[in-house]
Amino acid sequence: MFLELLINGITLGGIYALIAVGYTMVYGVIQLINFAHGEIYMLGAFFALTFISAFNMPFFVAFALSMGCAAICGMLLDVVAYRPLRNSPRLAALITAIGMSIFLQNLAMIIWGSRPMPFPQEHLPAYFNQTAFVVGETPISWLQAYIFICTIVFMAGLNLIIHKTKVGKAMRAVAQNKTMAALVGINVNQVITVTFALAGALGAAAGILVGAYYNSVYPLMGYIAGVKAFAAAVLGGIGSVPGAMLGGFILGIAEALGAGYLSSLYRDGISYAVMIAVIIFIPAGLFGKIIRETKKSM
Repeated sequence: MFLELLINGITLGGIYALIAVGYTMVYGVIQLINFAHGEIYMLGAFFALTFISAFNMPFFVAFALSMGCAAICGMLLDVVAYRPLRNSPRLAALITAIGMSIFLQNLAMIIWGSRPMPFPQEHLPAYFNQTAFVVGETPISWLQAYIFICTIVFMAGLNLIIHKTKVGKAMRAVAQNKTMAALVGINVNQVITVTFALAGALGAAAGILVGAYYNSVYPLMGYIAGVKAFAAAVLGGIGSVPGAMLGGFILGIAEALGAGYLSSLYRDGISYAVMIAVIIFIPAGLFGKIIRETKKSM
């Protein structure tokens, strides 16, 4: 039983990691907790469902297109909602993020309806439900293996972008000091928009995988997943990409073990308990750094 719960936790943790990285990337660059990120995750799942059901696209084509559409949504979110508030107090942007979350939830209800919709399982690759390999006596399906592989590949690709490309260097420069980055010729707004695009694409990937894994897509699916992923980002250290990935896996495993050995009723509460415990005992998270701000004299 333990091994089965552990595998389920790793699968779930991979999904949380993809969402949590979106939170931590945006926060690392502009110190904004983008509460609408869970809704980008939700839109990614609906985009894939629409492409597959309405246009009869193959799963992998719909997967890629949905990530692209979610990236565009992330860019629009920044340009329309956050860029006008770039020099405003952080509270204004935070309230806007909550407002955009509610707006996108209701927009999805208008477009796709409020009831859960099944993911078109008949359009998934036939081998997804087959056993890929067996660990001990626990079978692992190809879909579970695909989720884990996607997580690792996307994280590795993101790490290459951040550390080996000009865009990644610009993102790190903006994260350190926006004013100095602008003085050396970096287009700060453009870099921030690209950050939102990458975060949106990763969130969409997570949403599609969740829809395929649980066979359900609904407009409010981004709220709970967003809270859990935010808890994972806090656990890893908000602003740290490796920390968000590790935090996602830890939270997924803790949730699976808690639901298995205690009760499934505690599944959602575990995320909140983890977030509260981290804030109390290790407020900087596993990989975060405590930054002290000095007050300016009048």
